[in-house]
Amino acid sequence: MLHDQTIIDLVRTALMVTLKVSGPILAAGVVIGLIISILQSVTSIQDQTLTFVPKIVVMVLVAAILLGWIVERMVAYAQDLFLLST
Repeated sequence: MLHDQTIIDLVRTALMVTLKVSGPILAAGVVIGLIISILQSVTSIQDQTLTFVPKIVVMVLVAAILLGWIVERMVAYAQDLFLLST
């Protein structure tokens, strides 16, 4: 049963790291989507590409800005996995 708990802990940790890494990028996409939706409703412009392109640009920019932090989190997680297996 010890192995079952270890597997559960590994999966839980992997999910938490995934949420921490992807959270800021997804939050930026949601905020920009909300701003663009408000602007569309005020101006009555209903073009789908108007929301898609800015979201992609902002999400890529946020990912590029946070790349160092993301790599640190992933390296720390990988080191924890390797230390756990020894």
